[in-house]
Amino acid sequence: MSSAYLWVKAFHIVFVASWFAGLFYLPRLFVNLAMVAPDSHAERERLLLMSRKLYRFSNLLMVVAITLGLVLWLGYGVGQGQGWMHAKLLLVVGVIGYQHVCRTMLRRFEQLANQRSHRWYRVFNEVTVLLFAAIVVLAVVKPF
Repeated sequence: MSSAYLWVKAFHIVFVASWFAGLFYLPRLFVNLAMVAPDSHAERERLLLMSRKLYRFSNLLMVVAITLGLVLWLGYGVGQGQGWMHAKLLLVVGVIGYQHVCRTMLRRFEQLANQRSHRWYRVFNEVTVLLFAAIVVLAVVKPF
């Protein structure tokens, strides 16, 4: 293994973990937004500001993580033609979709159009844990 490959792999892991950290916390902010009292405008605006900034930062992390993953896959041939990689890529597409669903939810909070409870967002928040665990298992164990 070349030194360049190891650097790309290391930074891919760092950016994937950072991206997921954002995805773990953003729905947590939605839980808090769903619990804000209707007359608490300052708290709502503060949480919306935090959510917007975290969403934008998570998008940046996502782009770098995916770019480095593509370098590993297409540039170094990692996982090419292997079933575990196809499953992992399918889950990554799911995570990208999850990120875009979060954007839609954020827009609903901005428009005062949220219809979901804080309990619903607590469950929604756990989806990223399952996706992250499945992706890590596929990448490390390579079960098929």
